[in-house]
Amino acid sequence: MITRSRMWLAGLIVLAAALTLLKIPVASSQGVTLVAYQVSEDLPVNDPDSPLWRRVTAVQVPLSAQAVARPMTLGTKVQSVTARALYDDEQVAILVEWADDTQDDSMVRVQDFRDAVAVQFPLVEGQPFFCMGQQGGDVNIWHWKADWQADIAARQDMETLYPNMHVDQYPFADSNAGLAAGPATYTDPNYLPALASGNLFATAQHLSPVEDVIAGGFGSLTAQPAEAQNVHGYGVWKDSRWRVIFSRDLTSQETADAQFATDKVYSVAFAAWDGANGERNGQKSTSQWVSLQFGGPVPEAVSEPALVTRTVEVGPLAFVPAVVITLLIFGLAGGALIVFERSQRK
Repeated sequence: MITRSRMWLAGLIVLAAALTLLKIPVASSQGVTLVAYQVSEDLPVNDPDSPLWRRVTAVQVPLSAQAVARPMTLGTKVQSVTARALYDDEQVAILVEWADDTQDDSMVRVQDFRDAVAVQFPLVEGQPFFCMGQQGGDVNIWHWKADWQADIAARQDMETLYPNMHVDQYPFADSNAGLAAGPATYTDPNYLPALASGNLFATAQHLSPVEDVIAGGFGSLTAQPAEAQNVHGYGVWKDSRWRVIFSRDLTSQETADAQFATDKVYSVAFAAWDGANGERNGQKSTSQWVSLQFGGPVPEAVSEPALVTRTVEVGPLAFVPAVVITLLIFGLAGGALIVFERSQRK
């Protein structure tokens, strides 16, 4: 009699032999590498429609909900982002795209939240925790905000959303300014403590929609001083899709900034927020680390390259239907068991 354990052993042996003979690996994950291509002309830092972007390889990076620190939203909406990168002798630019049905670029009302995206770089050797780093493993984060982008075009305030509102005057402001009163018209800056403390959220006019911040773990997010905010950003929402360009000099005088040398490979991670889904702060979608490598010149041929994603390698018989392979394996296993049983009876 053939025991059950012997049957399982024989089956596993035959399965391993079949996979080996058919050259079918079980599965292997291919890492994602974002390649930055070199350009000789001006970087298209304000033009996501530039043909240069369509001539370089696009990398699709999967995202998932941040599920480590509370508060969290497990049902985040952004499942992936597409990234491209360019560089010249002075700057690097990264274009990030993702699908979003609504353009959420206002946070004036308390019930509204913004769309946003961020790229993150380690400030230490190796790879710290991909979600905001860790103690002793700081990260540099470039955080683009849709409402800051909108404010640069035309600052939004309560009267923007409620044009029929009436205010006699704002206390401590120039009484002649009326509804136009803002930080610049306040006669006593002590009544604007956020602005006096250097809080970028209280700035009367944003110079860039990107906030340059440092983090070393959850709850440690710290904005760099106003004079050290050196990341440029430009975003466009069109056809239910955001396209955001980050750009900065390859090197920086700020010690807390990521530095780039074109002969090295770096790590980069992404995060995204969907304002319509109530996502903010730690309620976001994040990626794990992917590689950022500086490559050669932009290809000459103008064509839309295929997306590069995390793939599963398969053997040359991948086109064979799975049921055929399964039947073949079970047939071999059955034959082996018959031979084995006969040998036991002799």
